[in-house]
Amino acid sequence: MKYTLTKTVAIFAALSALMAATRFDHFGSAVSLPDASYAIFFLGGLYMARSARASSAAFFALIIEAGLIDYYATSIQGISDWCLTPAYWFLVPTYGSLWFAGRWFALRHTMEGRGLIGLALVAWLTCSFAFMFSNATFYLFSEHFPVMSAVEYATRVVPYYGSYVSVALLYIACAVALHMALEILAKQRANARSDAV
Repeated sequence: MKYTLTKTVAIFAALSALMAATRFDHFGSAVSLPDASYAIFFLGGLYMARSARASSAAFFALIIEAGLIDYYATSIQGISDWCLTPAYWFLVPTYGSLWFAGRWFALRHTMEGRGLIGLALVAWLTCSFAFMFSNATFYLFSEHFPVMSAVEYATRVVPYYGSYVSVALLYIACAVALHMALEILAKQRANARSDAV
């Protein structure tokens, strides 16, 4: 039980640190990594699925952290608050869909063999949905586009799809690769101990 709690806290701390390190810049730059928010919420659901209480608490803590970072960026650092509109609240269900999909996968599948293909598919579909949902709600509720048609808005947003989704998938792939490497090391240590006995 203690190991599980330690593991859960470590995962939450890593996700929280990744959020703090990347949320300031959507696309990244020479001095900053691109925003990992989509990946963070998917990975949170994936890796914290076994404990419903811890999973819910971590989700809301990360939502609050994201909001505080955005507040800090716009109020103190002077970054544009153009995205802080009534549509901003739709990020909660956007991130919730990512968390739910990660959790759904973790409770039904493993990250071995075909499971990895399923994980890649679920991650891609969910990140694609999150991108479309957040942009659709921004168009509908931000009050920035009263004269722009939905088609015109979509043609302006579509070029960003690849970068948003591919960045999220890259973060997810790196996390899963790290997970698998740590599991291999743990098995090797366990085998070395059993051989020594």
